Amino acid sequence: MPRDLFGDVTRPSISIGNRKWYTVPVSLFSHAIVVAMIVIVPILAAPYMPGVMTGAMPDYIPIVEPPPPALPPKQPDLKPPVNPNAAPVEAPEGITKEIERPDDFRPIDIPVGTIGGDPNIDHVLTPPPVVVKPTEPVKPVQVGGTIRRPVKIGGNDPVYSPVARAAGIQGLVIIEATIGVDGHVMNARVLRGVPLLDQLALDAVRTWEYTPTMLNGVPVPVIMTVTVTFTLSR
Repeated sequence: MPRDLFGDVTRPSISIGNRKWYTVPVSLFSHAIVVAMIVIVPILAAPYMPGVMTGAMPDYIPIVEPPPPALPPKQPDLKPPVNPNAAPVEAPEGITKEIERPDDFRPIDIPVGTIGGDPNIDHVLTPPPVVVKPTEPVKPVQVGGTIRRPVKIGGNDPVYSPVARAAGIQGLVIIEATIGVDGHVMNARVLRGVPLLDQLALDAVRTWEYTPTMLNGVPVPVIMTVTVTFTLSR
């Protein structure tokens, strides 16, 4: 088919491929309008936007400060007690009149270097207290020979415990006892004992009382042995 050399002149519209000739200008114009709206609209709307162009500070919640605490009540001025014997701290206003001496007043002539006018210092000073040397405790002596055995005059008898009675334990408990000058037992220890009976014997012996033991007319403590017998009645 022969090409139409004058087609572009005879047809009023020009097509580029499948698109019209006005497609590109319309697209450019529409994009320009969109870009202009993006740039111009925020500028025009700035006066109506709060706190952007005016520099106004946003509103904050006011902070209410608590009232200051009340002042403590004023304490009264406390003055120290006045000591009449204390030295004055203020200068006197004038000179007081000297007390007149009686007509029969005579000064006492006291020699230099004496105390109270008495040349003998032994009459002035109190004598030192007398130091009493403590007496040494008398050592207990063993019963025997001239030392007679004291006689028991009081005290509690030994009592069986329920455990020892239920076990049927019997026997002798030999105790060494120290008798004081007043006849009371000062110390006691078991020399030979029986299980479950030793403490019962010691408790009884520590309550015993004896007649004082005399040596050259002076009471002395003594050491002796005592026997406590435990027997179950049948």
